[in-house]
Amino acid sequence: MIDFWNRFRRDRLAVYSLGVIALFVSAAILASTFAPYDPSEQFFDGLTLEGSPLPPSGRFWFGTDTNGRDQFSRLLYGAQTSLLIGIVANGIAVFIGAGLGLVAGYVRGLVGAAIMRFTDLMMAFPPLLLAIALAAILKPGLNIVILVIALVNWVQIARVIYAETVALSEREYIEAARAMGAGTGRILLRHLLPHLVPTVIVYATLGIATTVLLEATLSFLGRGVQPPTPAWGMMIFESQSYFLNAPWLVFIPGAAILILALSFNLVGDGLRDALDPTQRGRS
Repeated sequence: MIDFWNRFRRDRLAVYSLGVIALFVSAAILASTFAPYDPSEQFFDGLTLEGSPLPPSGRFWFGTDTNGRDQFSRLLYGAQTSLLIGIVANGIAVFIGAGLGLVAGYVRGLVGAAIMRFTDLMMAFPPLLLAIALAAILKPGLNIVILVIALVNWVQIARVIYAETVALSEREYIEAARAMGAGTGRILLRHLLPHLVPTVIVYATLGIATTVLLEATLSFLGRGVQPPTPAWGMMIFESQSYFLNAPWLVFIPGAAILILALSFNLVGDGLRDALDPTQRGRS
């Protein structure tokens, strides 16, 4: 563990990005404490006389939105939505993908072929289009968005875990475990899975960035989290008609999405290099 941390902290960008993620998580957890107003409260004086959003000021730090609500408060509560979906949906996707890839890579035969052909079929569909189609069929909502993103994002890690499991299954210690009478379940959980944990950790971290972007895209297209629940993608969608007159309404949530996704990507790269130094410098 000490060697891992020493390798990880050499990547300054990854360490700084970890700090940024910790800041976002803290802001999301303590949103009710830091937010000066209720995110759904519409202020009578929250719009100009012409009905336009107010610019950033001492009262409204990030201005108000098109309905006269405090943009800063909605941004903090939107972080809760993005992180919740990003972590939970990606966790489900990693669990499904890693489990299927592990079983298919070790069992192989008809079962492994069926699992991987289904994985190939899912990979043939563009993730965004598949997510939009599933979200259109199901009723939009927080739980549905989590389910849709999980069903879309498991295929990549399944492929990676399958390839690594196939390679590990040929190792001598696996043959020795079989010779000693170890069952399939014991070999999968005790002999193969521990060697796959670094890969799972890296892909889980990188997958959160993809999940956050996909959630924001679905919300922007109206197929994600529905109002009045704050969501960064929905905030951009509601403000796009004011892009020229009130650009902060688009730039601020857009910057939050960009910074959070980039931070998870950089941390994922740092974890990859620290867990497997032979991968250092590879894209």
